[in-house]
Amino acid sequence: MKIEKLNINGKKESIEVLDKIFSAKINKRLVNSVLYKTNANYKGRHAKTKQQNEVSGPTSKIYAQKGTGNARHASKKAPIFVGGGVAHGPKGELAYKKRKLNKSEKKLGIASLMSEKIKYNNLVVLSDFNSEIKKTKEMFEILKKLEISNSLIILDKLSKDKVEKSIRNIPNIKVTDVNHFSAFDVIKFKKIVFTESSVKELEKRFI
Repeated sequence: MKIEKLNINGKKESIEVLDKIFSAKINKRLVNSVLYKTNANYKGRHAKTKQQNEVSGPTSKIYAQKGTGNARHASKKAPIFVGGGVAHGPKGELAYKKRKLNKSEKKLGIASLMSEKIKYNNLVVLSDFNSEIKKTKEMFEILKKLEISNSLIILDKLSKDKVEKSIRNIPNIKVTDVNHFSAFDVIKFKKIVFTESSVKELEKRFI
């Protein structure tokens, strides 16, 4: 299929793209599954408390079972004692399994989201940046003219080297490349912006 390509002056041309990515069936159930797994794996579960069996110290009974007039107790490791184990506390990262997200799920999820972005005119392809743009103000004016705000901008390596510094401090904009974005990023931002070369890089990953 053909879609529009813009240069930084707003001049329109056309570019041929893969139907497999940009005109795929929109599978919302799959997208929900991919987002759920991605979000679950992002969570940092570093907090860890010691359970009763992990606290150091003797396991001997603190006093006789009967005859003392006190309640029955085992060792000082019980959760009710200071210095004892913590009942039902956080168990740390290793106690939680990672949710497996295979390659075909990732690819089909991205294809569904890209197709949906095109359907609602929220996907933009720009010509590669041939010259370096150093000033954030200049880059901001270009994005404003092209009506690109609240966007995930996916650049090829050469374009990234030339414009990343001028674009990274603009609010509601995230700059990345083909190898470092997820379905979660695509959902988070209203518009997706590719350069011509980054589109070709994405297509190579799907072939």
